Amino acid sequence: MKKKRKGLKITVIIIVCLLVAGLGILGYYLYEQANSGLFFEETKINGYDVAGKTCKEVLLMMERDYSAPKVELKEGGESALTLTLADMGYTIDQMELLDRLQGCMREQNVRLIFSLMDGNEFEIEIPFDYDEAVFQGAITSAKLAKPRISSVDASLQFNGTEYFIEPEVYGNELDDADLRVLVKDFVDKLTANDRPQPDASIDIPDSFYFVPAVTQDDAKMNALMNTYNSYCKAKISLLFGEQKEVVDWSVIQEWLDIDENGEGALREEAVYDYVYDLAARYDTLYYKRDFVTHDGRTISYESGDYGYQMDKDGEAAQLINDIYSNTEVEREPVYAVKGYKRNGRDDICGNYVEVNLTTQHLWFYLDGNLVVESDIVSGLPKDDRETATGVFCIPYKKSPETLKGDTWEEKVTYWMPFYNGQGLHDAPWRSSFGGGIYQTNGSHGCVNLPYGVAQQIYENMPERFPIFLYK
Repeated sequence: MKKKRKGLKITVIIIVCLLVAGLGILGYYLYEQANSGLFFEETKINGYDVAGKTCKEVLLMMERDYSAPKVELKEGGESALTLTLADMGYTIDQMELLDRLQGCMREQNVRLIFSLMDGNEFEIEIPFDYDEAVFQGAITSAKLAKPRISSVDASLQFNGTEYFIEPEVYGNELDDADLRVLVKDFVDKLTANDRPQPDASIDIPDSFYFVPAVTQDDAKMNALMNTYNSYCKAKISLLFGEQKEVVDWSVIQEWLDIDENGEGALREEAVYDYVYDLAARYDTLYYKRDFVTHDGRTISYESGDYGYQMDKDGEAAQLINDIYSNTEVEREPVYAVKGYKRNGRDDICGNYVEVNLTTQHLWFYLDGNLVVESDIVSGLPKDDRETATGVFCIPYKKSPETLKGDTWEEKVTYWMPFYNGQGLHDAPWRSSFGGGIYQTNGSHGCVNLPYGVAQQIYENMPERFPIFLYK
């Protein structure tokens, strides 16, 4: 009986010892595992098999894979720019990631026995840092493959003959702010994913590009083009002898009023103002003038009945009609009174009859050349018979003519009137001319000429010819 008890006791002691030893071995094993710094078998983090790896090893592996994706920007289906996450300022916070991996390790150790038996599956968020300055520098249209071309509005152009519309140009400029929002939204979603992502691409939308504000179909611009082309071909050259005043598009466009729809109307009061200004510069009738005699003296006339005077209303109406006709024309102005010849304000141009009533002599010039000169007999120096002094026009000539007075009548062959019934004519009843004959046997105001002189003047002198009479 004692032997049985003794044997049982020994057995118990042995079992206890074995248990203690087993527990010790188990405790040591668990201690070793808990302090190994390695993840246990069957452990996964974010889908990665991390068995037997340290936190640092897992960190490097995850950093490599999560940082790997490249983002490609595309324009029109073609590659425009490829960047890594780091290029865009996205980098993994190693310290934060390590801390999260170490958290997984601690949780593994807390559940030590179960972790050793079944492993663990952990999910952690990958901590990305973001550098705004780096991102701003990387995402800019200036770095895209194609050079930036500005969009250009359609525009109205003039080729010297007519107006046409230069079509708009669609460029590829865009707002960097829009591009950055697009990329950042995309990359933020990519980096927020719980698994590593493959390379990705982003198509730049057509809506990002600046487009022309005005196109060739713009109704207002087309209306303006049609309006301009209704006037721009008009070119009216007003001839003042060799001098010209040209009314062309450079002038006409200043006279056009264009409404908000591009429709135009000629401002007629501006045309009248222009014509009145022309008349002020070129009219010579009734203006003061100086005349240089054959011997170099200057005779001043306060006014004169010879010269040019524009029909201002008639010219304005004709000019308006010419403009609306939209054609090129070269013409003289519309005159109310017209002289013989002019070049600008010079309305004599070396063509005139000069009569010195004191010396009783006449000179006839044509284009600056003396054709004939002669003694004359002028009017008897009485109030009702004295020959007028002044500048006059010889409006017409007639051959033959009968001259009549209250008590007399004479037939002449050559008649060239200049003022109030006075004129140049031959005087077959006279046998001598010049000297003081006019003082006692003067005419009734006319300038009497020898027959041959009267004939020569008559045959060479055109109508509307100027005559200067002075004492």
